[in-house]
Amino acid sequence: MVAEESRFAQRQVWQQAHFGAKLLYSESKYIDGFSQLPVVTVIIPAYNEEGNIGGVLSDTIDVMDHLCVRYEVIVVDDGSTDDTKSVASDFPVTLLANKKNRGKGYCIRKALERSRGDIIVTMDSDGEHKPGEIPALIEPLFNGADVVAGSRFLGDNAYVTTRLNRIGNSLFNAAILTLTGRHVTDSQTGFRAIKKEIIKKFRLESNGYEIETEITMKSLKNGFVFQEKPIHVERRKNGNSKLELLSDGKEILKTILRTNFTETLH
Repeated sequence: MVAEESRFAQRQVWQQAHFGAKLLYSESKYIDGFSQLPVVTVIIPAYNEEGNIGGVLSDTIDVMDHLCVRYEVIVVDDGSTDDTKSVASDFPVTLLANKKNRGKGYCIRKALERSRGDIIVTMDSDGEHKPGEIPALIEPLFNGADVVAGSRFLGDNAYVTTRLNRIGNSLFNAAILTLTGRHVTDSQTGFRAIKKEIIKKFRLESNGYEIETEITMKSLKNGFVFQEKPIHVERRKNGNSKLELLSDGKEILKTILRTNFTETLH
């Protein structure tokens, strides 16, 4: 118990130095005897990413270990036909599996049902997102933000994405601005940090890539504190993107319109 209290005191010092005075639930969980519950849940959907998932998990675990907060990593294998599931099983993660490919949104919703953390981090399994930037996304949640989105277009490497993807993202951003009056630079980012209590209110419905749009729209429309932070991305080292520009773009646009005209959350 003494050793545990010492480690908890160290976490307090580290969190206060990096995130300010608010420790966001972690202290109360310790006092109430639930010190084994994680503070942060990292959700990583994966579909045929055997060449990338190992590096992503290794880097994520290393970063989270140095954060000095309790955490869990949930990987959802989305019916992969390669060795994604086998590679992920070699790491200390919670591994969920779909019998068939269901889509990114379905995976995130499935993982949310199993998550135990007060903070939810979502990131991709293709290696484009840098786990080392997780602390920068979490930090605003300790200082008033509800949803923090990592923007590929606030940093200095916006041209890592393809020209077609940049055009599509700009069009979706413009539609969101028109409907909500709020300007965002990267409505389609998959790298986010969100308070669990907030994302539960969203009652997410999306099954595919439009999940990103649904989170963005429900954040903006309902007055939650939404912030963007610059992130750096790299082109995937192995495999190809699963995004289908025409079909997924259509679903994204439908989600923008549908979400705008649904009732306000309370």
